[in-house]
This record gives sequence, structure tokens and C-alpha cells, in this order.
Amino acid sequence: MSKIKVLIADDHAIVRSGVRLLLESQEDMEVVGEASDGEECVAKTIELLPDVVLMDIAMPKASGLEATRLIKEQRPKTQILALSMHENERYFFEIMQAGASGYVIKGATPAQLLAAVRAVYKGQAYLYPSLAKRLLDEYLTRVDRGEENESYGGLTEREREVLRLIAQGYTNREIAQMLYLSINTVERHRSNIMGKLNMHSRAELVKYAISSGLLDVK
Repeated sequence: MSKIKVLIADDHAIVRSGVRLLLESQEDMEVVGEASDGEECVAKTIELLPDVVLMDIAMPKASGLEATRLIKEQRPKTQILALSMHENERYFFEIMQAGASGYVIKGATPAQLLAAVRAVYKGQAYLYPSLAKRLLDEYLTRVDRGEENESYGGLTEREREVLRLIAQGYTNREIAQMLYLSINTVERHRSNIMGKLNMHSRAELVKYAISSGLLDVK
């Protein structure tokens, strides 16, 4: 089995060390290098050809945003997963517009970080849970206004039920208990919902950010 090759870029050595330990404990992942600033990250990406770059946004010499743009210009097939201490939608959408495919908070659980790495490796966009809740909540508001009849009609009754519980902030485990389903079944419904609503598409997320005024496109 081929492993996901990951480059870790962060200006804090202790963060890089902790993330390396986590990733290397996985059978399907391999850390091919580390970088402590944006310029080193770009150079090592070109040298080591990682599948995924785990990119800190705030780094010296070149920011994560700038490094992301440079990498996507020179290595467009390399996937960028932003790593940030800020749970801020503007940061998320700005780095997505720069070319990243996902955004993980440094306070995320190990399971969330691993899921994010695997998602962007597959070419999907990764939404951290609070942002996913915000997008789905706004989607349901548009449904109530009659603006999303076509896409909403493509969801099954069970998916609609799960969607509304996600938008209310319930976890997969809580939803499973409420609907008498397994957690795996809830996760499958959630994945189907995100796919049907195009929320695994980076382009669709950026379009949403522009229409919502979260990105300055002047």
C-alpha cells in the first residue's frame, strides 16, 4: 500500500514533533520532511514532492498564504492542508482561495487531523466541524425560503433528518443515539449530504465565501 507523503510546515518545533508522532503512527502515512518557515516549505515541497503539505498560516519569511500560492503555481498536484490556531472563517476562505483544500484548527482532535489529511489527499475539501455547521445552517435557511428546492429534493428523508441535526450542533455520536443508528451509518449519511450539496468542492466553498462577503474580491 502506498503511503500518503506529508510535509509539516510550522515555526514551532514542538508542534512539528507532536504532529510527526501522530502521522507516523498511521500505517498509511509517512512524514517526508519538515519546514520552519514559508520559504523553506516551498523549497522542500519542490525537493521532496509530498502529496500533502500541512501548512501553518503564520510563519516567518513567507506566510502560509504566500507559500500556498507559490506551491500551487509550481506543484499544482500537491494538496495543501492549512493548520491554524484561529477558528476564523476569513482565514479559512482566504487560504482556500489561495489553493488549499482544507483547514484544521490546532485544537482539533487527532482523529479530525487524520481525517483531514486523508480527505485532501483524495482531492476533497475538508471543513472543520464548526464551519460545516455554519454552512449547513445557512443552507437550511435558504431551503426554508424556497431557494434550494432542487438540491434539497435530492436528499433522502433520512439525510434531511441528519442534516437538520448537524445544523443544530449535534455530534455524530449524539445523532446516532437520537436516531437509533450506528455512528458509521451517521458518518455515511453526513458524507453523502456533503457530496450532494457540493460541500466537498473547494470551488463551491470559495464561491460561497464570495457571495457571503467573507472574501474581498475587489
